[in-house]
Formats: sequence, C-alpha cells, structure tokens
Amino acid sequence: MIAYVTVGADDLALAKRFYSAFLPALGYQLEEGPEGLSYALPAQPGQSFVPPDFYVKPTFDGRPASAGNGSMVAFEAIDQRQVRALHAAALSAGGSDEGQPGFRASYGPRFYVGYLRDPQGNKVALFSSNPSEPGRDG
Repeated sequence: MIAYVTVGADDLALAKRFYSAFLPALGYQLEEGPEGLSYALPAQPGQSFVPPDFYVKPTFDGRPASAGNGSMVAFEAIDQRQVRALHAAALSAGGSDEGQPGFRASYGPRFYVGYLRDPQGNKVALFSSNPSEPGRDG
C-alpha cells in the first residue's frame, strides 16, 4: 500500500500555486510547514484505509529538484467535467500541458484523462473512470 508520494520543488510558492489550483477541489487539505507542503485527504470516521498523503518539498540533499523520467502521479476526479476544469485551473496556475483531457485509445473505454507538468517538470495526471458517464465508444 502506498503511504505517501513526494515530489521535489525548488520554488515552493510556485508549486503551492499549481497544486492548490486543483487538489483542494479533490478534497485535499493543505498544511504548510518549514519542510514544505503537505496535502492530505481527511480521514473519515470508521475508515480503515488512509489515503496516501502528497508532499511537495525541497530536496533533502540541497541539489536542484528534477522530474523523474517515466514518473507520474495520478489524481482521481469525480467526473469528466471536473477533469477538464481542474486541468484548465492547473494550466492557469503555472502548469504546462502534456495532453488535453480526453479518452486514449490504449486505455479502457471509460478512462478519461488529462496530463500536465508542474512548474518543476513533474508529470501529473487527472483522470476519471466514472461508470455513469459515456465512455469512449458511446
């Protein structure tokens, strides 16, 4: 089970602007500290599974942060409309487009996804697989 995900950032203010453009809409709460940004989903009463936290921090070794080639963090949205809205919000907050929201032929018929890069170059996916929405073939 994944406990948390961390990405590095050299400019925490820019990273905060980017991630705060969409993570709160997905239920994440931000806590800022001297070590960086912590985004967490609140635990629900009686919930046995604790969703993983997402951290944005300066590098531990003090060297410049870099994006991992082939690394990506994916966040699940409620529906296709939210994927489009959050993708646009993240672009407006300093992100760059890596793939406009839509269906991809190589994925399942309900997997609707948009791709971004954060200001540091980390790849992010926003997706929905809502079964109540039309799929790629319908």
